[in-house]
Amino acid sequence: MNIRNTKGFTLLEIIIVIIIVGVLASLALPRFFSTVEFSRSTEALNALGVIRKSIARCAMVNNNSFGCDNFGNVDIDDPGSEPGAHFSYAWVNSPPSTYTITATRNATNGGDGSSTVVLAVSPTGQVRSGTTSFSSIK
Repeated sequence: MNIRNTKGFTLLEIIIVIIIVGVLASLALPRFFSTVEFSRSTEALNALGVIRKSIARCAMVNNNSFGCDNFGNVDIDDPGSEPGAHFSYAWVNSPPSTYTITATRNATNGGDGSSTVVLAVSPTGQVRSGTTSFSSIK
């Protein structure tokens, strides 16, 4: 009578589990990384709101937005210069009370250096838009 001690797992069982875990990881990781990148757009939206309010305050003081063309004139620090910032910020003034603020994703921390979040402000309202991973910003 030869009875084997059958404690533990066979090599085949371990390989099957590793394959299943690999398939699940390959499905979940791309979605995880795109969700993380999209959540970073919150940083840009918050900064765009602060910049918009600062430009509006500066424009009220100067009676137009043409003197409000850089961070020094609007009395706020550049949020893109903070350590660990994911975006750089710039804006362009058009006719009075119209301007476009752009947040461009830095190439740090997994960024591609080209994705943008744009806030266009005019007397009739404001429009947000984005490119690539930020295209569905509401």
